Amino acid sequence: MRGPHNIFRLIRTGATFERTGAMNVILNAYQAPVGLRLAAKILGWPFQWLGYKGDPTMPPVTRALTALGPAYIKFGQILSTRPDVVGDELAGQLRVLQDKLPPFPMKDAQRMIEAELERPLTSIFQDFSAPVAAASIAQVHRAKLASDGADVAVKVLRPGIERAFRKDIDAFYFAARMVEVLAPGARRLRPLDVIAHFEGVVLGELDLRLESSAAGEFAANTKSDEGFQLPQINWSLSGKNVMTMDWVEGISAGDNAALDAAGHDRRKIGERILQLFLSHALRDGFFHADLHQGNIKIAADGDVIAYDFGIMGRIDEYTRRVYAEILFGFIRRDYKRVAEVHFEAGYVPADKDVDEFARALRAVGEPIFGMDATQISMGRVLTYLFDVTEQFGMETRTELILLQRTMVVVEGVARSLHPQINIWEVAKPIVEDYIKQSIGPTALMKDLLKTARVLSRFGPKLPQLAEAALIRTYNTAQPSLQSQRMKKRWLLLALLVGGGGGWLAAQFI
Repeated sequence: MRGPHNIFRLIRTGATFERTGAMNVILNAYQAPVGLRLAAKILGWPFQWLGYKGDPTMPPVTRALTALGPAYIKFGQILSTRPDVVGDELAGQLRVLQDKLPPFPMKDAQRMIEAELERPLTSIFQDFSAPVAAASIAQVHRAKLASDGADVAVKVLRPGIERAFRKDIDAFYFAARMVEVLAPGARRLRPLDVIAHFEGVVLGELDLRLESSAAGEFAANTKSDEGFQLPQINWSLSGKNVMTMDWVEGISAGDNAALDAAGHDRRKIGERILQLFLSHALRDGFFHADLHQGNIKIAADGDVIAYDFGIMGRIDEYTRRVYAEILFGFIRRDYKRVAEVHFEAGYVPADKDVDEFARALRAVGEPIFGMDATQISMGRVLTYLFDVTEQFGMETRTELILLQRTMVVVEGVARSLHPQINIWEVAKPIVEDYIKQSIGPTALMKDLLKTARVLSRFGPKLPQLAEAALIRTYNTAQPSLQSQRMKKRWLLLALLVGGGGGWLAAQFI
């Protein structure tokens, strides 16, 4: 329940931040206003004794979030991918939350697997390793199938994770309401919508059947993508709490030394990762939304291998076209068109001046084209664009949160592989190809064909639908006509009464 009882949870959160030294780091990173700073101190400083101590060997913020539990850890993971928001130092502290958390006991993992698959562990696997990776929601074991000896990865949810998550997310909702009250300037960020979006994403992670389904859809969409591989899901050994898939061999995308030793071209790999992401987002509208180095391996032949499909992003076709036009406009430095797209999509209120908005966008884009490749940052572009759109009353588009966040993550991965990668040049052919396919005569014919198909499907019902619409219109109009007639009758009566009264008065005067 999202009521005031969550104050205790927030007090414990504030107390933990104070006790671990994370409070000032967070407030400074977000440049919090005075009201929010005061509320945070009131919730934290007097109650430090209630806060969790955490692991003193960790940096302050990482220490606090790890001590507070899985939902806080997941928020930390998201923030670790946004140095443009929290700064490089804090993002670096949070990055260890991605894949270096303490595992839960083997006996708990065995119990969950046997309960889910309704078979003894030894009858399923001939070998089952200790955890090879542990995250906030699940951990992964390497195993060999008893049936054919094939190597597989077995992902198991943390015991009690769903209950713990729901308790924390309730407190997040309460905190979001407090932020709206204490920091009115943050309302345009739609903090409640952001929390709702976050909740929906993580609820998907808490059911591994949904992750398996997402992996299957992703594999179907990308089966023809050159230089890209995905592990296959073993559906017979997967369920709500357990997911089994092929074990993939490769070098971590974050291990540059190993990639160099294997003779891989890191620049080519970085460009491929960026272009694959853009293709999936624009072409399919379905993309891997947690594409950091820990979820990417490089095969011996140089193919990019992605795994961990707990967080996937989806955007509809219309939004994809809008996003592509905005990107393409920046690439071509056509700021007037970028401004027009914002207005056409309803992102900016219609009462604003489109030319003024275009001029402000030019201030965002032009400095980028004066930079060399090592200085161009999508994160910086998004930050500048955020500031400009705020001035023109644009609200945060919750449907683009994952897309924007993942764009920054993928840029970071590509840049870590080769710092001289020019993000715009790499993105240009993918965006241009999508524009050609989705905006133009061919796309228009496809849209008309889709419309014709919809109309043909409803063809037998069109007469009834038209009749029902006309009846509704007629019935709505009738009271108005009757009202007008009544008004005329009352006016006539008033004139008669008034005229008669005047005639009588004239007789007696």
